[in-house]
Amino acid sequence: MQNDKTTLRDLAVFPADGSGGVFALIDRTTTQAGRDVLRKHILNPPDSYEQLAAIQDTIKFWSSHGDLWPVVILNGTLVMLDKFFESAEGASAPPSGLAAMLTPTFQKLFNKREYFFTKFSLSHLSDFLKGCLQLTAIADMPNVPERLLAELNKMKGNLEHKLTSELTEINEHTPFATLARLQYHARREMKNTVYRLIGSYALLDAWQSMARSTNEHKLVFAELVPELPVLLEGEGIYHPLLATPVSYNLSFGAGKNFLLLTGANMSGKTTFLRAVGISSLLAHLGMGAPAKRLRTSFMQGIITNMHAEDNILKGESYFYAEVQRMKQIAAKLSSERPHLALMDELFKGTNVHDACECTKAVVEGLMNHPNHIMALSTHLYEVAQQFSSDSRILFYYFVTNISASGEYKFTYQLRQGISDDRIGYLILQQEGVIDMLKKKQ
Repeated sequence: MQNDKTTLRDLAVFPADGSGGVFALIDRTTTQAGRDVLRKHILNPPDSYEQLAAIQDTIKFWSSHGDLWPVVILNGTLVMLDKFFESAEGASAPPSGLAAMLTPTFQKLFNKREYFFTKFSLSHLSDFLKGCLQLTAIADMPNVPERLLAELNKMKGNLEHKLTSELTEINEHTPFATLARLQYHARREMKNTVYRLIGSYALLDAWQSMARSTNEHKLVFAELVPELPVLLEGEGIYHPLLATPVSYNLSFGAGKNFLLLTGANMSGKTTFLRAVGISSLLAHLGMGAPAKRLRTSFMQGIITNMHAEDNILKGESYFYAEVQRMKQIAAKLSSERPHLALMDELFKGTNVHDACECTKAVVEGLMNHPNHIMALSTHLYEVAQQFSSDSRILFYYFVTNISASGEYKFTYQLRQGISDDRIGYLILQQEGVIDMLKKKQ
């Protein structure tokens, strides 16, 4: 799956304003190295159905065996190991003679800094190797997923170093002379080995993080199916970043792969599109999705057009930015391999007549791409009406209750059909904007 930065921004995966977003929702890593791998996984999800299925099996395993995660390895452990091996270049010769025979008391007295660095760094190295050994023991369990087993066996191979046994036996009673010797040899002989182990550990950390957040937020693993025929079916899909979300059902399939969504401003259209996008994204990471049930084809990517931005430096208007984003969507949809395309209130940067004509042309063009799942929201009732007789289009709308006196209430309920609700003027009136402007100075 391929998702660009615009899509990730539209879905609030990595919010620019510093708020938590989707990443914070699923980040339960124990180390910065694991966090970096998780971020890379989101930016570059599995690129085939087979790879995704293998990752999902691994995350399912961790969701049932979270108690096997070693608690002895902390983020500080990896930070200390990095400092330990960074200082190897300037390390002294192997301890010998008088220096090796000095008691810990004399070591602390005459070389206090080196004494404590040696003890502290080797204790972290010992803990790290112990934690890795705990992880590799999982390989002997029954029904370990193939992808996880491959990574554990890689770790097991790196742990077959001649110093591993001695280092894992270090305790508070280990003589300083032994520690000094182990430090010297570990710095020179284990650097590449330990960094390879850290790479494997970070990958496992990212996997267990997605499993832990799946359990914590009661997310549901999707049923994955091959790319074609394209489908996306869900029950109880909701936006996971909302405190009290409303859930929705949807069903896309062959011959019914395009949704035209109408409703008043602020009625819930954008939130719905984002809920669908986030659910699909998390499913394609191999973890649970915010839904009661989700079944999806493997998608090549998610692409959105929700919040275009003008570019003053380039002299590009808001409308031009919208057109360029639509051009990028068209390029993605030219592929026969399925994508999920989510488009929200297109062509806001032009007048209503232009917006209607442009949106109508886009809808007509989208109907030529049956291998993709597509959803387009609009408050332009006239556009939806022009296609109301097309049986290939799914028509849904968000209900807004409007009283005879002009009072309105959003229900956030989704129903089949087309809405002609218009409440822009009512909102302007209710917020007191018109009365404020009428007052003379």
